[in-house]
Amino acid sequence: MFIRSRREFMRNVVSSVSAVGALGGLAKFGEMNALAANSVSPGYKALVCIFLAGGNDGHNTVIPITTAQQNYNLYQQGRGSLALSQASLAPVHNGNDTYGLHPKMVEIANLYNQSSSPVAIVANVGMLVQPMDRNSYASAGSSLVPNALFSHSDQQSQWQSAVPTGLGSTGWGGRIADIAQIQTLNSGAAFPAATSTSGSSLFCTGAQSFPAVVPPGGTPILSASAAATAGLQQVVNFSNGMQMVQAANSNTTRGVNYATLLTNALNGVTITTPFPSAPDNAVNPLAQQLRTVAAMIKVQSTLGIGRQIFFCTLGGFDTHGGQLAIQDYLLQELSQSVAAFYQCINNELGAGSQVTTFTASEFGRTLTGNSNGGTDHAWGNHHFVIGGAVKGGQFYGQYPSLALGSLNDTNQRGTLIPTTSVDQYAATLAQWFGVPAGAPMTSIFQNLGNFQNSNLGFI
Repeated sequence: MFIRSRREFMRNVVSSVSAVGALGGLAKFGEMNALAANSVSPGYKALVCIFLAGGNDGHNTVIPITTAQQNYNLYQQGRGSLALSQASLAPVHNGNDTYGLHPKMVEIANLYNQSSSPVAIVANVGMLVQPMDRNSYASAGSSLVPNALFSHSDQQSQWQSAVPTGLGSTGWGGRIADIAQIQTLNSGAAFPAATSTSGSSLFCTGAQSFPAVVPPGGTPILSASAAATAGLQQVVNFSNGMQMVQAANSNTTRGVNYATLLTNALNGVTITTPFPSAPDNAVNPLAQQLRTVAAMIKVQSTLGIGRQIFFCTLGGFDTHGGQLAIQDYLLQELSQSVAAFYQCINNELGAGSQVTTFTASEFGRTLTGNSNGGTDHAWGNHHFVIGGAVKGGQFYGQYPSLALGSLNDTNQRGTLIPTTSVDQYAATLAQWFGVPAGAPMTSIFQNLGNFQNSNLGFI
């Protein structure tokens, strides 16, 4: 019983103490006054990951209408009652091919269709050890197929760690923050390079770097006052002085320091770009997180950070039933939030080409539906990359065949085998961010050398 309680205690302390507290003020930008003169440094860069937790259905996110490979009829045939009407789709083009985005993604479609488009679509991305099709999948040994392919927890861990076999203890965002060149760019900064706005995340965890956790619009988690510091130290010192508990003291001190630094930096900062509510006028959690990210980017020069990595989450995508209505709601939240964030970064902060946002999700979903009006866990999925440095208005990677039982299908349900690996997708972002090619890159992405292209060219 003692061991279990100690573990629970440590888990709660560690998840809280690295949080940047005293941040109720982040929900009150309008009450801040004076420091709005902060500007984004010329050499600054940021990566912003939006994790669509639960496994977004890519089949109803990016849909072929008329392409050289296939057309809407093939999609409709495989989708059955879950097929979206062709007339409802938001058209986008990739060369001579026409696709449609989900009807609730008009804001992202409009950005994609701009003459200098800041949106790229990367097709059929997923965890891979090496290139694979239906035939090689059927004959592959366990060491060549990602572990527990259709498990939420395993695939979330793999996407965030880029470790498809075994357990990753660090995330690829955290490992990027560990790279010496990135640390040099952040030299002297007292605030960490990686920040999560949705609780503790593997993605932000490095071997050497400590991430911050910033709760958008939340109540204070840590107070920077001396009295609060003393109180927290008493909490962690009640035990018998075991080494694990003493480590928690160090984390607590670090968390309070982060809180003090960020709270002071944000004092007086305003974000004027409007961010959307949810479709039913409830709180839009992703919009809140992205607004928080925008505020932190605005004060990067005050924090002394040349590179930042952010992790945001939008949950609810495990659509085993009632998918059409659920995805309508969530994809509208996503599209409107991403568009507002890009407008804020590009127009208000003038840093459009310095900030790149990208989506991730543990897996896609089956093309064929189930008896509950939903879909089941699958593998490959389509993703969006947004930013002024993005070579937008086109697709990257290989869009898969939607013919059931094709070389892209593990079975007869449209369970797509990825044609682009997470390593390739992430390494392309990492190289733009400043990670050198060669050994530094392959130390982060252990299977990158198994693929022909280590840089997909979308940025």
